[in-house]
This record gives sequence, structure tokens and C-alpha cells, in this order.
Amino acid sequence: MTGLPVRLAIVADLIPEGASVLDVGCSDGRLLRHLRDHKGVDGRGIELDPARVSRALAHGLSVVQGDADSDLADFPSQSVDYAILSETLQAMRNPRKVLDELLRIGRRAIVSFPNFGHWRVRLDLLFGGRMPVTPGLPESWHETENIHLCTTRDFRALAKARGAAILSETHLAGTRPVKLHPNLLADHAILLLGPASSP
Repeated sequence: MTGLPVRLAIVADLIPEGASVLDVGCSDGRLLRHLRDHKGVDGRGIELDPARVSRALAHGLSVVQGDADSDLADFPSQSVDYAILSETLQAMRNPRKVLDELLRIGRRAIVSFPNFGHWRVRLDLLFGGRMPVTPGLPESWHETENIHLCTTRDFRALAKARGAAILSETHLAGTRPVKLHPNLLADHAILLLGPASSP
């Protein structure tokens, strides 16, 4: 057991021993701590919330306060092996630009997000006529930080348009893997991206 929630454990499993990592929107650094302590990763993070940054620093992590929508341009190109954006894409003002920056900074990028195409979301919209509140999207529309929700199909199309290859995909319904019809049956997606020329 990793001690991490399932979605973070899947992200951690994608990172090899000793890799260099930038965790964008790293919160209190829980993933970075795990990667440092269990995989010898050289990790750095950027987080908007100063209280979360303080908690990460208290654990000896290299985390800076910053806004991913504007501050990723300060990171050098191809400066880390993996750039991670976990559960943060939907809160970005400009997801396309942030994805471009991830693909520029990292030799690989890992992006995870709630799938707005999930069947519960569709049913809530169809029969309730209101923005859904589900286990994967638990806040009301006026309370959520999410401003750019997407489906797995939407994200695949964006990745392709930005010149990225999808190297692997993991889809979950709660904590269970979903193999068939992920755009309909999965409430979360975790994708590993690389340059379009990757084998």
C-alpha cells in the first residue's frame, strides 16, 4: 500500500525511480513527499494557496507559491522528466495554454481530471436540468473552483491538437478501473502524454 488515494497512487506508479518532477497545483505536497520518500524523485512544486505551500515547505519540499495560469513560463523547457497536473486542469483559466506549458517543461506530462461525460453527469443534466453534483464533482456550480470542465473525448482532442501523443490512459469509476466506454462509465481520467513522435 502506498498510503496515497487511488488516483494519486496511479500517478505515482507512472513515475520511475529517480526521475525529476514538477507537480503543478501540488497542494500540500502529498504526492511529492511520496515520490521523494519512496522513489528518490527530485521533485518541485508550484501551488497557488499560501497555506498549502507552507505545509509543503514544512515537510522539506521545494515548493513555490505561484499561479499555473501565468507562472509556468518561468520554468525552462525540458527541465524535468515529468510535469504533473493532477485534478487541477478544470480549475485553470486557460487549460490549453497550461497543457502547452506542461508539454514544454516536461519530457512527459501526466494530467488527471474529472470526466464531465460520466453517465451520472449526463443524467443530472438530462432529467434535473441543473449542473450535477456527484462524488467526482461534489460542489455546487456556484461553490466549485472548476471553471473548464471537459470529457475524456474533449481532452483527447485537445492533446492531439496541441501535438501530444497519449502514451497511456487510466480511467476510474470511484476506485475501480474502467476499460470499456470510459467517456460514459468513468468519472476520472489519468493520461500520460508525450511528444507526438514518441513510439
